[in-house]
Amino acid sequence: MSAVTETIRIDAATPVQGCLTKMAIAPGAMGEAVRYTLRVGEQRLDLNARLGRPLALEWTGAIACTHCGRATKKSFAQGYCYPCFRKLAQCDTCIMKPELCHYFEGTCREPEWGERHCFQPHVVYLANASGLKVGITRRTQVPTRWLDQGAVQALPILEVDTRQQSGFVEVLFKEEVSDRTNWRAMLKGDTEPMDLVAERDRLLARLEGGLANLRERFGTEAIRTLDEAPVAFDYPVLEFPTKVVSHNLDKHPEVAGTLLGLKGQYLILDSGVINLRKFTGYEVGVS
Repeated sequence: MSAVTETIRIDAATPVQGCLTKMAIAPGAMGEAVRYTLRVGEQRLDLNARLGRPLALEWTGAIACTHCGRATKKSFAQGYCYPCFRKLAQCDTCIMKPELCHYFEGTCREPEWGERHCFQPHVVYLANASGLKVGITRRTQVPTRWLDQGAVQALPILEVDTRQQSGFVEVLFKEEVSDRTNWRAMLKGDTEPMDLVAERDRLLARLEGGLANLRERFGTEAIRTLDEAPVAFDYPVLEFPTKVVSHNLDKHPEVAGTLLGLKGQYLILDSGVINLRKFTGYEVGVS
């Protein structure tokens, strides 16, 4: 098995086989639903066009590391073999908890990777996927990060110079608001709209002292307040599940049903839901 590459787009009726990568998601045009593309090896399938039709995935039992391409019996951190999981900076603890960045201690696993990915502008945002949450992402990952989480609304509130700084800001905000998405609630589709601008103003006022301390530490211009409009997303879903049942390829290598919707990195089938990002690197047949 080789690493995933970008090439061939396939017809919806064509059976294919290859290693999964997280679905490509793009905002729809004005008034249109978010667009989803299934990535299987080198092949691409328009999932919006597949709505209301049967879809089946069968795991062959093989897994390939999404970084080096080597075969692995188990996937670590959603798509890596164990050696890559242990050596890559993108698999280090500080990716999930940026405030633990140890670059300046001289112990970064890959300093050049860190300089490219962590020392660039990051956005602190509010989102509504299953209720109000705070999150962080690289500026270049807007709006991809929100779509991956299944957010129906999102609002950038602060921009910072580095990933570590975004981690410190997020820790501060977590005193007032969660950084988690309830994925089951997100998939039920009954999330109530929120006034994110009002929530932003409320939180900035309550956390004014903590933000002042961070600005004193990193510089006044290192943490910038944004004045952007909230955005909203409409996901392609024919029917939301009333009870969320999750498929797991490790336990049942065959998943099949009628495709009823797409939200976050989930396929919503009449037989249950499956988080495809969890199975990055799994070699599957799709029909």
